[in-house]
Formats: sequence, C-alpha cells, structure tokens
Amino acid sequence: MIYTITLEDMEFKAYHGCYDLEKIVGNRFTVSLSLDAELDEAAEADDVAKTVNYLNVYRTVSECMKVKSDILENVVLRIVDALYAEYPSLRKVCATVSKLAPPLGGKIRKVSVTLCK
Repeated sequence: MIYTITLEDMEFKAYHGCYDLEKIVGNRFTVSLSLDAELDEAAEADDVAKTVNYLNVYRTVSECMKVKSDILENVVLRIVDALYAEYPSLRKVCATVSKLAPPLGGKIRKVSVTLCK
C-alpha cells in the first residue's frame, strides 16, 4: 500500500533570489511536502527505522535550503532529488517552495514553485 506523509509550511531563512540584495539580506521561505511511499513493512513492524523519518526529512530540506540558488525551480528540484536519494521507498514526491513577501514592487504574500516527480 502507498502511504502519504505530509509536512506543511516548514519555515526557513534563506538567500535565494536573482537580485543581489536577496542574496545578502535573505528572505523567509516555506517548504511543504507530500511524500508517497511504500511503507507496509514499517507500519507492520511499528519501526521508525523502516519508515520515512520526519526528523530526517526536515534536516534534508534544511540542508538543501542552505545552498543559494537564483530561482526557486532549482531549490525545489534539489529538495526532491535529495529526498529520493535518501529514501528508496518513495514513489512520488510533491514539494512546494514559497518565497514570502517577495520584492516585486507591490504587496504580495508569497510566490511558489511546485514540483511533483
């Protein structure tokens, strides 16, 4: 069976953006994930070592967010690829990276890029 694990609105300060000022002062970002995985063995054994560990997922995302990128598409791809490398049981990953209050010259809550792979 396929289980879906969801982590919503993990918040980070990071330095992604195509403008020089964004790379210096940074911005606030959120990351949300939906992870589909085959986890029957973990569920039956009640064993965290056999599942997709939320703490380790958070750490992976946190490390990915530390690497500066010009565009959010690069950030979200790095996160998805890192999660697939860490968890062979994954069958589908949907990740959304949002930049909060982006400097677009007007009021906007956030801009987001989503990748499902």
